[in-house]
Amino acid sequence: MGHPNKRRAFAFSVALLTICLALGVAFSAVAVEQGSLTLESKIPLGNVRGRIDHLTIDRASQRLFVAELGNNSLGVVDLKRRKVLHRIARLNEPQGVAYVSAVGSIYVANGGDGSVRIFNGNNFSPLARVDLRADADNLRVDEVNNLVFAGFGSGGIAIIDARSRVKVGEISLKGHPEGFELEPSGKRIFVNVPDAREIAVLDRASNAQIASWKIPEATGNFPMAMRQRRPELLIVFRTPPRLAVVNTQSGSVTASIATCGDPDDVFVDDGRDRAYVSCGAGFIDVFQLGDSSLSRLAHMPTAAGARTAIYDSRLDRLFLAVKATSGTAPAIWVYKSEQR
Repeated sequence: MGHPNKRRAFAFSVALLTICLALGVAFSAVAVEQGSLTLESKIPLGNVRGRIDHLTIDRASQRLFVAELGNNSLGVVDLKRRKVLHRIARLNEPQGVAYVSAVGSIYVANGGDGSVRIFNGNNFSPLARVDLRADADNLRVDEVNNLVFAGFGSGGIAIIDARSRVKVGEISLKGHPEGFELEPSGKRIFVNVPDAREIAVLDRASNAQIASWKIPEATGNFPMAMRQRRPELLIVFRTPPRLAVVNTQSGSVTASIATCGDPDDVFVDDGRDRAYVSCGAGFIDVFQLGDSSLSRLAHMPTAAGARTAIYDSRLDRLFLAVKATSGTAPAIWVYKSEQR
């Protein structure tokens, strides 16, 4: 090797390189651990045009239902075989979708004509239609009482009996409802009403609004999710893009943090105490939920306009709806969470 100083310099360089490589591996391992979601597969949707709205899952048969708003259709995806099984056509701007397992029925809310159309979950034949006044949107299911709640119009939540397939009640609001959640062990409904700049609290016993929670620091409260093990709501605002934790006993904000732009869905992973926010700006944000704090674990690039998603705790997967663009084929991107 020549002069002793050169040999020592070479040895030092090798040692430094080894340390750097080791640190790089360590940092990489930490990044993977904190990334928390890995893109596992992409399920092509075929010839689907335009915006994709909300999703729901039939867990028993592992089917994903996709409200293909811009295509006026509902896609039925077989998650086991990772392929489109069926497509229900001739809808009218489908927005919300729900599956009621007790009666084996698919409910589809149509923004274009305000209808909620009901289909047989086995052969996809039409069963019934419930006409609301306009802009039928998000759907939620009370599995215990077999009720379907549908947000619609300039301010209302319709209550549909899943067995008789008729509307049995209605609750008025001060504006169009966006994301809403049923209280897991109570009789309240929490509703994002961005036009009124409030979170409306409804009583299912009286079918009336009983409280209005204001969050003056932000507007455009669209997505909402509820923690199952704590009395907390997760609310995501669009202006500015921000995730807030709201105590359901007091209505107060206990924590908040900036998130990705154009947020449209939020989900809670109760097993990991995490939240996933999907954004049309082309990102998924992953947050750790503390007792009274929030921290962002990952800011993951996806695809522009991929705003809607669904997380299923039993399958332990997050499914992201990716619409067709000039460089991206319409598909469901399947993300796997890190091990608990």
